[in-house]
Parts: sequence; structure tokens; C-alpha cells
Amino acid sequence: MKVAMTVSGKVQGVGFRYMTKMVADDLGVYGIVKNQDNGDVYIEAIGEENQVNAFIKAVKKSPAPFGKVQCVTFHDSESIKDYTNFSVTY
Repeated sequence: MKVAMTVSGKVQGVGFRYMTKMVADDLGVYGIVKNQDNGDVYIEAIGEENQVNAFIKAVKKSPAPFGKVQCVTFHDSESIKDYTNFSVTY
């Protein structure tokens, strides 16, 4: 399963990307997480359906204790490449 999403809310400057990576690593999900210029965070995630669904659930709750997710928007996932790990990108 491949999914791309944009997360908005209080998701920059609170350790959101690094906590998201920790969750992805724990679940065996591969992909990327990066800040957007508008204050959102963009995520691409691939893995087994149950892994990705658990990852999405964790992201919606905000893996960062001081983060607050207001909205998660899903995008077309056709262009997501096959990642071999999960990384924080810039």
C-alpha cells in the first residue's frame, strides 16, 4: 500500500517529523516526511496495508507530544517510489 498525505496544524517546530520517523520505523513503514513552506508536513508512506493504516492512525493523533494535527489530506499515490527506509528530508 502506498499513500501520500499532507498534515496541517501545529506540526512544525514540535519534533513532528522525527517522531513520525520513529513511528514509521517501529511499524516497518518506509517513505519520507518533510516540512512544507506553508507550515504543513508532507508524508509519503509505503508498507503492508495494516502497517500503513496503523501509521496513518498515529499521524492523525500527532506522534509529537506538543503537536496538534488539524487536518490530514490524502493525495494520489501513483508517483511514490519504492523506498527502502523512512527518512526525514528537507
